[in-house]
Amino acid sequence: MDSVNGNGNLPIEPRRNILIEAKEQVREGVAPLPKKEGLSGAFFWLSAFYFVYCARPEDWIPGLAYIPLAKFTGLFAFVALLMSAGRTKRRFRDLPQEGRYLVALVCLLIPSALLSPVWKGGALIHALDFSKVAVAWVLTFLLVTNFEKLRRIIFIQAASVAIIAVVSVAKAHNAPRLQGVLGGIYANPNDLAFAIVLSLPFCLAFLLQARGLLRKLVWFFSMLVMAGALFLTASRGGFIEFVVAGSVCLWHFGVRGRRPQLIAACFLIGMVFLVGAGGKLKSRFAAISGDINSSLDQSAYGSYEERQALIKTSLKGMMRYPILGIGVHNFTTYSGRWKEVHNSYLQMGVEGGIPALVLYLMFFWSGFSNLRRLRKRGDLDPQVTLFVGALHSSLVGFVVGALFSPEAYQFFPYFAVAQTSVILAIVLEREGGASPEAHFSKPSRIRRYRYLSSGDSSTVPSIR
Repeated sequence: MDSVNGNGNLPIEPRRNILIEAKEQVREGVAPLPKKEGLSGAFFWLSAFYFVYCARPEDWIPGLAYIPLAKFTGLFAFVALLMSAGRTKRRFRDLPQEGRYLVALVCLLIPSALLSPVWKGGALIHALDFSKVAVAWVLTFLLVTNFEKLRRIIFIQAASVAIIAVVSVAKAHNAPRLQGVLGGIYANPNDLAFAIVLSLPFCLAFLLQARGLLRKLVWFFSMLVMAGALFLTASRGGFIEFVVAGSVCLWHFGVRGRRPQLIAACFLIGMVFLVGAGGKLKSRFAAISGDINSSLDQSAYGSYEERQALIKTSLKGMMRYPILGIGVHNFTTYSGRWKEVHNSYLQMGVEGGIPALVLYLMFFWSGFSNLRRLRKRGDLDPQVTLFVGALHSSLVGFVVGALFSPEAYQFFPYFAVAQTSVILAIVLEREGGASPEAHFSKPSRIRRYRYLSSGDSSTVPSIR
């Protein structure tokens, strides 16, 4: 047994011996030398992609509507993905199972589109557009190698959706339920509500860890506007998702985080919004039971009945085309009603087939598995614990909200799973000094070599 000094670390000479031995193993091909990461350009384009997707600046900044920002950032992100091969600390072979499920899902949706019995061309265009999420997912896992980068990515998403809420409320005028105020993923009020709810837990995490009164006030008022925009959409599915995600948030940050004042404040603010801005929402819920008092209630009741019919149609479509489905975004045509089925699981099942639905479920199950592993640990940094709680709240809100919304192709929940994978990888790398795969498979001496080669020799464990 090698001698150990008083604080549990190895003396200088044994460390040198380990370093020499590890270098010999490198020469023999046993262990690779760690690579330096010079990928700031790739991370920039990844950040730009997140911003363009989440903030849609072309909808509210004059002149940008003529520039295909999404295509440019998506293309450069893809080029960055190709150029990052072999240059990152993590490799493609280190991709966790959830990343492989997503890649397999994208690869399955393309032949589904090519063999679509409804509209091959449209389904292929939509499938290729959806494939950008796989590029962003893989690039996120490869490039986001420390918590500061992860925090920056989450900040872009949270701040972008906060800006969208402000712009939507400012441009609303007399637009019913904020319908069509913005374009793309925010054109539909249900989609806008969905994005707001999935991002609110991150805003709360930033509020709780912000330093300085001004920053706290900015996040606080941003969340108030986001909640106001949510109630203005009068989205029933969005409200249910909000209640579920909010409850999980309060459990993490209020109960487990021992912040009773947060619980009291959230209930008080929630009641104020329900009384002041929840009239339309209450009417839409009441219309489900047939209590109709206005044209808006009539529309809500008709929407409820129509959704029941669309669910039955989607189940019949899954039975008729169980393997490859009918193609991405083809259900609106297939149903004959020009409406989507308001259930993400049925949407994926009928448009991608049952195998695609299985991959979809396994992908999100893996995200929850990552969070379960992280939540069992007692050695996480308080800031990391905050964002683990936010991710858990966001994903729980998603799996419930997906029962009431056609959000199978919206990128936000996929981003959340990527962020769970990144946090878990960072934690394991800090423990073993290598990739998550290496943490479980590489010899312990190689892991100690990576600590030494990175300059962090003070944390080298003793050798027995």
